[in-house]
Amino acid sequence: MKHRLFLFDLDDTLLDFKASEHLSFVRTLGALGFSGELAGLFGQYQVINTALWRNFEAGTVSKEFLKVDRFRQTFAANGLDLDPEAASRLFVESLADTVVLVDGAEQLCEALADVGEVGIVTNGAEQIQQLRIASSGLAGHISFVCTSEACGFAKPDVRFFEHAGKLARAFARHEAIIIGDRLDADILGANRYGIESGWFNPGRLANDSAAVPTFEVASLHEVVPALAGLAQPR
Repeated sequence: MKHRLFLFDLDDTLLDFKASEHLSFVRTLGALGFSGELAGLFGQYQVINTALWRNFEAGTVSKEFLKVDRFRQTFAANGLDLDPEAASRLFVESLADTVVLVDGAEQLCEALADVGEVGIVTNGAEQIQQLRIASSGLAGHISFVCTSEACGFAKPDVRFFEHAGKLARAFARHEAIIIGDRLDADILGANRYGIESGWFNPGRLANDSAAVPTFEVASLHEVVPALAGLAQPR
């Protein structure tokens, strides 16, 4: 295996954020006294949240604004007299203890930590991501965590990857690879920075973007064989 630095996206790559997000949303609305139908409300929240995250990654809104405004918009669209700031606080607190691992995540991190260094690269908030990693049981296999909040830039910005490289014990582009589920953040960022990448694509979605992964897998169990199959540098 030619790689020695394995950079992993966190949400929906190692951790099943969709499952955690739903559990935390249900818990948050319950704590605020909401007893109505949640499925449609959660679907609206997801659409709003996704749009705000795209704006954050484009640098047009702050993360603090995003965390509150996703609830403000959801509540306003449904005529709900609920406090968006309280919802934001409760939701973020809940994420730390609603962690769900993607199948194969722990075995993969353990295996790669034995041959190199495992780092987390995430556009999530510093404190909550650290808490979620601690709750996941993965912390013992992870060397460092690079968050957009801590470095001031978000994937796919090259400056984010430069910061991640500085956190590693040793860094060489030809020995580094990122594995993540987002073509527009993980894979595009890797392309721009000049490192290899693995697209985690459990839904077997078509790639209609400009991002070009080095390999593609539908399961984390496929990652080690895919890495082993990459050519050694000459």
